[in-house]
Amino acid sequence: MSSIERMTITMPADMAAVIKAAVDDGDYASTSEVVREALREWKLRRVVQSQELAALKADIDKGLADVAEGRVRDFDPAKIIARGRKLLAKP
Repeated sequence: MSSIERMTITMPADMAAVIKAAVDDGDYASTSEVVREALREWKLRRVVQSQELAALKADIDKGLADVAEGRVRDFDPAKIIARGRKLLAKP
């Protein structure tokens, strides 16, 4: 079991009011519970963002490798637009 550490935080009044309202409405038992849930969500979002960034970097690296190896085509916006319209026209 992890140890508990007491912290004091400072936040704008509007944020504090939202937390207090959540407790007053019975959504949470305490302000600490609200903050703990917010931190869990924040940590999860950071993990997801990190994974998305890694995937984006991998795609960029693949694209740069394709360019370096000459595996590219000329950009043809008319062809892309025509393909998009064809896809949108399908039921």
